[in-house]
Amino acid sequence: MSGIFAGGKSYRARIATRGAGSLLALAVLAGCSTAAAPVAQPEPTVVAAEDTGQFLAELGLEGLDAKAAIDRLDRLPQEQRPENFTAMVQPTQLVLADASGRTANLPLPEGQYYLSAAPYVDQTHSCHFHSLTTCLGQLQGRQMEVKAVNAETGDVLVDQGMETFDNGFIGLWVPRGITLDLEFTYQGKSAKTTVSTAGQSSATCLTELRLV
Repeated sequence: MSGIFAGGKSYRARIATRGAGSLLALAVLAGCSTAAAPVAQPEPTVVAAEDTGQFLAELGLEGLDAKAAIDRLDRLPQEQRPENFTAMVQPTQLVLADASGRTANLPLPEGQYYLSAAPYVDQTHSCHFHSLTTCLGQLQGRQMEVKAVNAETGDVLVDQGMETFDNGFIGLWVPRGITLDLEFTYQGKSAKTTVSTAGQSSATCLTELRLV
């Protein structure tokens, strides 16, 4: 979908246990988590600015900025999700980390904020920062009605049908620095929440959205 909003798929957050122990530790850091304790992990090393392009190429994200990388990863079929790195969406940046501990931070577009929402019927998981490579929701490939309203101005930002991604999430590009009223409707049931897109610690992953 074009414009400030992008469609997605619904969610039951989980950490994929595929891959070696160091990758599991990276996944736990990425937001969605299970009860399993993380194993020892390599010391993080920030990739130098001049080496970021090469790092992205190694991850299969050559030439992509944060928005393009987010859009690509969130739309991948589950069987094509990367196993060699994690990608965590924070309020102002996308954090990429490989199994060796190398990390790179890509800034999100000025004034834009990415929210990943996973309405559910009877199964979900806690999450704060969305992991593009490991989070998984309950309702995958389902059509829902989505409404987003600027709670401060009353402006309707989106009001349309959207399909959840293969990871069970709906992805929304929304303005940064506002309070947002969200409503998701599916098969006669609905879930509502109010979230903030201001600050450095606001959630990018919404999983407490039970459809009733």
